[in-house]
Amino acid sequence: MNTKLRLSSWLPTTNKEVKLRGWNELDVILFSGDAYVDHPSFGPAVIGRILESYSLRVAIVPQPSVHDNLQDFIKLGTPKLFFAVTAGEMDSMVSNYTANKWKRDRDAYTPNGDKGFRPDYATSVYSKILKEKFPDVPIVIGGIEASLRRVTHYDYWSDKLQANILTESNADLLVYGMGEQPLREIVTLLKKGVPFHSLKTIKQTAYLKDKDENLQKNKNWTDVNIHSHEICLKDKKKFAANFKVIEQESNKVFGSRILQDVANKTLVINPPFPTMTEKEIDASFDLPFTRLPHPKYNKRGPIPAFEMIKFSINIHRGCFGGCSFCTISAHQGKFIASRSKESVLKEVDKVANMPDFKGYLSDIGGPSANMYKMKGKIQAICDKCVAPSCISPVICSNLDTSHKPLTELYQAVDKHPKIKKSFIGSGIRYDMLVPEFNKNANPKELDAYTEEVLTKHVSGRLKVAPEHTSDKVLKQMRKPSFSYFHQFKKRFDQINRKFNLKLQLIPYFISSHPASELEDMANLAAETKDMGFQLEQVQGFTPTPMTVATVIYYSGYHPYTLKKTYTPRSKQEREDQHRFFFWYKKDNQNWIRKSLSKVGRMDLLERLLPSKTDSKKSSDFKSVLPKNKRHRQLSLPSEFPRNPRNKNRKKTRKKRR
Repeated sequence: MNTKLRLSSWLPTTNKEVKLRGWNELDVILFSGDAYVDHPSFGPAVIGRILESYSLRVAIVPQPSVHDNLQDFIKLGTPKLFFAVTAGEMDSMVSNYTANKWKRDRDAYTPNGDKGFRPDYATSVYSKILKEKFPDVPIVIGGIEASLRRVTHYDYWSDKLQANILTESNADLLVYGMGEQPLREIVTLLKKGVPFHSLKTIKQTAYLKDKDENLQKNKNWTDVNIHSHEICLKDKKKFAANFKVIEQESNKVFGSRILQDVANKTLVINPPFPTMTEKEIDASFDLPFTRLPHPKYNKRGPIPAFEMIKFSINIHRGCFGGCSFCTISAHQGKFIASRSKESVLKEVDKVANMPDFKGYLSDIGGPSANMYKMKGKIQAICDKCVAPSCISPVICSNLDTSHKPLTELYQAVDKHPKIKKSFIGSGIRYDMLVPEFNKNANPKELDAYTEEVLTKHVSGRLKVAPEHTSDKVLKQMRKPSFSYFHQFKKRFDQINRKFNLKLQLIPYFISSHPASELEDMANLAAETKDMGFQLEQVQGFTPTPMTVATVIYYSGYHPYTLKKTYTPRSKQEREDQHRFFFWYKKDNQNWIRKSLSKVGRMDLLERLLPSKTDSKKSSDFKSVLPKNKRHRQLSLPSEFPRNPRNKNRKKTRKKRR
């Protein structure tokens, strides 16, 4: 712990800490499914610091116990304004379960990675308890779990449609997306004496009203009705049709208010705020974070998620990729909110002067590392846009995709006297570095950025995400043709040779995504084998609320065309698709021969498992490839911890060696 910091440097978590500040009453009490890490990359801490910046007396109750007498929920008493509730940085079900619905063996947001401190459906569980204990106190829910479940949604873990999370949780108000702007308005109105129940026209919030209750008017908004929850339960096609409206309205500059009936209530989702300005996002990162976990965890062990981002810098929010399986744009929006260079360098200096900093920044990035400062050239065109992605199926001609500001930012960071090296740990959109795809950008700028990253900001491996090799599947994913990955790899290899770097390119792929059939996975295995990749620890598609892919997975219909779309749903189908990643394992080879022979794809079989007549040339995969091309994909993204059943895999490999 930094000796310059006192216990009161953190938001209070106990009555003792509240009294240290001389407070007799709290304005807001925030409940979180995560351990309390006072860092700008942790949403609960950001919300707490924002509320504090409005001169509110705020306390946080991290990971309250729901298995005892519920003392954690009453220990700080009754707040003057409201309770705030969040499941934490992740949807609690994604945090607790794997794609195969197995319980995860660790929780990255808990000290020592211990599991069991976050209940399933944490937002609803916490909110229901608070409503029972304090029926007259308003509850505001937010965070990614509330954001993604704000409307009728498919829940993969229960395998059924669930109503909006306001109905499930009994909360009074939902803040979706990033919370700075709606919270500012909520607090401003409450301070003016406006009753909580009158907060009906705040952007980026949702609430329930009685069906016969008048809807408050706003002359600047238009309303759009979607199919009721009850209709969705009966008709999968109408459920799918809802999603197109929800996604488009959520990503417009000037969205409509969305209305959905559920039982005897009507869900009202107000339009989003405009994208945060540079000044607004800078102000959020300039809040007085300690950047450290609360001292109460000092003896419990490190918090894995914190250790990973301890010396990292987030430079922007939002993602205009709009990938079908990704929730980023549903929560952060598709328009990029970038920090100023000055704000970033100010944080770099703060990190560089931390007592245990050794000179290495683990990441300078964001949801996608290379979208910093990118926006529409003509705002009026963006104002009318309804497309959920700015780069699929092609890059919008109005999008400024210059990488020059980002290259200059990296160089400015590296000039700091205490920075030995800065890494890019966030995912890089490799397709935006391919001139044939990114026709908006200056090819020389793209080359300069690529060389800057590979020569100065990568430690051995560059991880990118082509996700699949089939153009049919990639179209459903809203990802570009795999041919662009070939072109990027060619440039990667050229730079590798030019500077004698010996770097590895590590591609990520997904199995069992909607539209992916067995032959598509076989082709993926064959094509990546031909390129010299031997894949390990890849991921299966996990249906999460508020994504196109999840809607297809549940309903069988694409929400934009309402055409039937194949998706592997059964456990056997999903396992079979995943097996093709591991074509080189003897246990899978007989199955692969039978499967491909059955569908008459002897061409793919010959590429994957050559016949004995060709064994001298290609039966031994490792003997065919140069050493520098025997790449292995050894790591998963942090949000997909390893399968507990495979936890001894590393030890086994070491023994064999």
